[in-house]
Amino acid sequence: MRVHHAAGVGYQRAAGVYERSRPSYPLAALADLADALPLERGRTVVDLGAGTGKFTRLLALTGAEVLAVEPVAEMRERLAELLPGVAVSAGTAEDTGLRARCADAVVAAQSWHWFEADRALAEVERLLRPGGALVLVWNTYDTSVPWVRDYQDIYFRLAPRDLPSPPLAAGGGPVAVGDPARAWREAFAARPGWGVIEERHWPNPHSTTVADVVERMMSSSHIAVLDPARQARVRAEVRAVLGAHDATRGSGAIEMPYTTDVYWVRHD
Repeated sequence: MRVHHAAGVGYQRAAGVYERSRPSYPLAALADLADALPLERGRTVVDLGAGTGKFTRLLALTGAEVLAVEPVAEMRERLAELLPGVAVSAGTAEDTGLRARCADAVVAAQSWHWFEADRALAEVERLLRPGGALVLVWNTYDTSVPWVRDYQDIYFRLAPRDLPSPPLAAGGGPVAVGDPARAWREAFAARPGWGVIEERHWPNPHSTTVADVVERMMSSSHIAVLDPARQARVRAEVRAVLGAHDATRGSGAIEMPYTTDVYWVRHD
């Protein structure tokens, strides 16, 4: 399977930290999505790049059959431990190994930016039954908060030039030229059969601690692949940034402000 080096190695090393430090998604977002598609008993949904199952476990609440696809063995193993009732297989978004026309919906939560868009869309078209939908979900940082902006700056400054990045604009705000949010939308325009992209946005404040916010950074794929000495320097820099803001100074409970951005589009 072809997987970006940062994801293949980084998430292999950081599967446990990934599960502990990353937020879930609002139940209101799941409820609206389930009504819109719909997702219910008797329907089947494929979860691409399912990771440790952060969104998979919510999909399972709808009663639909969930088929999770995850290429990184350590992430897949954690998902299987947490969700023994969900079928999980080794595959990629470009080559899932699943049978054609098996899905009423295909979901990619916090993962679409890792995929080769044209090949992934071809695979989604193969998997979907007529009238089925593709759903893309991201938790994005609210960078209107000063400490979050400084925190995210570390992430992007350390990212290699070829690192796929999630959309930066939260809450449906304006998108700059070159923003990954523009690129994924344009991929649909070049392919026949896709409808209008629908979207909803929800605030998703995540109750956490300063220590876990540090670990959230360390679970980032391109940082998890660094050698121990460089990781120690990154950890120290993150702690210094958090220590410079009143809201994150100390070691107590804090709120990490996210927005959950949900997009869905139907295919003929």
